[in-house]
Amino acid sequence: MVGDTTMTTGVCLHLDAIKTVTQAKRRECDECVKIGAQWVHLRTCQECGATLCCDSSPNRHASKHARASGHPVVASAELGERWLYCFPDETFAEY
Repeated sequence: MVGDTTMTTGVCLHLDAIKTVTQAKRRECDECVKIGAQWVHLRTCQECGATLCCDSSPNRHASKHARASGHPVVASAELGERWLYCFPDETFAEY
C-alpha cells in the first residue's frame, strides 16, 4: 500500500476518491494464470485488489473486470510506474 495520495484531478470523482493506492500482491494476471494465457502489462483494481492484464494484452482482463464489476479505477502494477486510470472517465492521474 502507498500512503495518502492527496491528489485531486478536478476532473474525475472516481480518481479523487482514491486515498490509498492498492498495490499488486503478485505480479501476474489472476485470470490469465487460470487459462494459461500471457499478458503484456498488469493493472490492479482499486476496489477489490484483483491484478489483471491491460488492453494491450490479448485477453484485456482489467477492462473486462471494470465493465462487469463496476469497479472504475486501476493502478499500474508495473515496477516504477505510479499512475491510476479511470475506465468510465478515460482519465489518468499520477500519484
